[in-house]
Amino acid sequence: MKKTLIASAVAAATFSGAAMAQDVNLPTLYGNIQLAYAYTDVDGSGSEALFDNGSTLGVKHSHELMPGVEGFFKAELEFDADDKAGNSGMSGFDEAYIGVKGDSFGQVWVGSDDSTYESAVDEISNYYEVASQNIGTGSDNFNGIYDTGEGDLIQYKTPSFGGLTLGGAVQINGDGDGKEKSYPYQLAAMYEMAGLELAVAMDSNDGDRQYSSDTNGSSFNNENTYGVRASYNLDSLRVTGQFQTRKDVGDTYGIFGAYSMGSNTFAASWERGSPDQTDEDFDVFSVQALHNLSDNMYVYVEGYYGTGDDYQGADQDERSDIAFGGTYYF
Repeated sequence: MKKTLIASAVAAATFSGAAMAQDVNLPTLYGNIQLAYAYTDVDGSGSEALFDNGSTLGVKHSHELMPGVEGFFKAELEFDADDKAGNSGMSGFDEAYIGVKGDSFGQVWVGSDDSTYESAVDEISNYYEVASQNIGTGSDNFNGIYDTGEGDLIQYKTPSFGGLTLGGAVQINGDGDGKEKSYPYQLAAMYEMAGLELAVAMDSNDGDRQYSSDTNGSSFNNENTYGVRASYNLDSLRVTGQFQTRKDVGDTYGIFGAYSMGSNTFAASWERGSPDQTDEDFDVFSVQALHNLSDNMYVYVEGYYGTGDDYQGADQDERSDIAFGGTYYF
């Protein structure tokens, strides 16, 4: 799911009474249904699926605490739109946090949200609607090689100082989380000038992946992850290059470009992963064509091709995917 594309509708309501009328600051309700179909081929063995790609219902609200200071909250709940049998309705959540922000001090928020490192550096795999990690087993697009997840976070972001913004996050893992206490942290610096964006970030990786939504076992190690990203926007064109590294784990890097033509957007990227445990590199090529049917609905087609020695396991050196999908949001 590409979170950056699904916009929230801004709602305002006015209550009128017989004796008086006043403005009422009501929460904004928003949501989306995302459905997709995908076919996967791993060295000649194919599989297909129709699936929910991250449908959500959310509510958010903000209000003035004092002049120049605002309190806010957001809660975004998930459900599966594809499978009625065994469906329990709301099955989880994506984001939930509260915070305070002001022009003079920036913003601080607590709860579950995209982490500081992810927002600063990890753009390419987050851009695509489906991305191959959501299709069956295995993964094509490279998620960042960092462990600190999106839950139990306290995050802070400064105001912009001539285009420079600093950010930080700490994850609070206490005794009640079932493991040893830990306080993994992230730091980031982002700079914007005209169409240029530069970002550098680090993740201390002091926790464990089981503290977060990723439950695929323990962390690789306790070494820091470092990442850099450079992007440039020129009218309807956006290009990005990014690099991430972690000692005794490996490196990932890639380039990405997207071009908008009216209601259409075309995107393509190349990513390479270089694990430290082997001498083999893995490459992923991704493309997307997206068409906005209206202000509230879009459709898309995406393709992925990944290759490398034992890319998907023993004697499986390549994988290709094609996905078709549609999203309705309000």
